[in-house]
Amino acid sequence: MSLVKKIYQILPASIRDTFLLRFFGFTKVPLIFWVRPVIKELSDKRCIIKIPLIRRTKNHLGSMYFGALAIGADCAGGFAAMKIILESSEKASLVFKDLHADFLKRPESDTYFTCEQVPQIKEFAEKVFSSNERHDMPLKIVATCPDKFGNDPVATFTLTLSLKKKRNQ
Repeated sequence: MSLVKKIYQILPASIRDTFLLRFFGFTKVPLIFWVRPVIKELSDKRCIIKIPLIRRTKNHLGSMYFGALAIGADCAGGFAAMKIILESSEKASLVFKDLHADFLKRPESDTYFTCEQVPQIKEFAEKVFSSNERHDMPLKIVATCPDKFGNDPVATFTLTLSLKKKRNQ
C-alpha cells in the first residue's frame, strides 16, 4: 500500500472529504476551491458545509456575497450526491438545473449550509442507476450563521439536482 493511501486512510473522514471537495474544485470548478469550503458533517442523514467569511467571500457591506452563498448551497447538495455516486459502482452526470434562493438576514459570519436529504438522494441515485433517462429532484438547503444567529436561517435554497446514468464506453 502506498504512503499516500496509508495517510489518506488514517485521516478523519471530514478532512478526507474536505480534501476531496477542494481537489474537485481545484481541478474542475475553481470557484469552489476559491471559497475554501469545509465539510463539517457528511452522514447518512445530512451534509453540512461551512464557507468561511473571509475577504474573498465578502460583499461591499461585509456580509457574505450571494455568489459565495450559492456555492455553499451547491456544495451541500452536490457533494452528498457526488459521494453517493463515487461510492457506487455506477457513473452519472450531475448538474443543478435551477436555483431558488430566499435571503432572510445578512450572513455576517462563517455560514453553514445544511442538506437534510441524504437518504432521499441515495434513493434517487438508485432510481437513476436503474434508468437510462435524466431525473430531477429538488433539494432544500438551509444556511445559518451559528456564531451570530444560532439556528435561525439566514437564507434558504431550493436547487434541482439533475442526474443521468452515463453509458459504458
